[in-house]
Amino acid sequence: MIREMTKSDFVAFWPCFRRIISAQETYALVPDMTMEEAFTLWCIAPKHAYVFEENGQILGTYYIKANAMGPGSHVCNCGYMVDPNARGRGIAKVMCEHSQRQARLFGFTAMQFNAVVASNTIAVKLWQQLGFSIVGTIPDAYQHRREGLVDCHVMYKSMDVNEAKKASHKLDK
Repeated sequence: MIREMTKSDFVAFWPCFRRIISAQETYALVPDMTMEEAFTLWCIAPKHAYVFEENGQILGTYYIKANAMGPGSHVCNCGYMVDPNARGRGIAKVMCEHSQRQARLFGFTAMQFNAVVASNTIAVKLWQQLGFSIVGTIPDAYQHRREGLVDCHVMYKSMDVNEAKKASHKLDK
C-alpha cells in the first residue's frame, strides 16, 4: 500500500533513512544530518512524500517535487528509499510506477533524476527498464564510501503529454 507520509511515518522510517545516508553509497546527503533536517528535506520541501507500507511496516518511501522553479517546473524530481532488509522485492519499482502516475496527475510532463550514483547498478538498470534514459554523466560526482569517486547519471523520462493533460484535467474537477 502506498499512501502519503506522516511525521510519525518518518519517525518510524528514520532508522532506515539514517542507515542509508550513513552508508554513503547512494545518496548525496550529509551522513550525520538530524532527523528534523532529514524530515524537512524529504517531507516538507517536496510537493508530496509517500510511504510503501506492508503489514503495518514502512518498507519504503519516496518524494515528488518540481525539479526547478518557474519555466522548469513542469519537470519533476523524485527520490526513493527502500529499507535495506526489504530490497529485491520490487518495492522501488512499485514506488516509481506510482510516482509516475502521481506526476501525471500533478501535471508534470517529465521526470528527471539528477544524480543516480553509477555504481548503484541495480537502480540504474531498474530506471532504464521503467523507461528512463541516461541523458548525461557527471564524472567523479559522488564520493562513495568504499569505491572512492564514482560517476553520477542524470536520468530522464518524458511523461506522455496527453496523459498528463488528462490527469491534470481530472484534478480540476
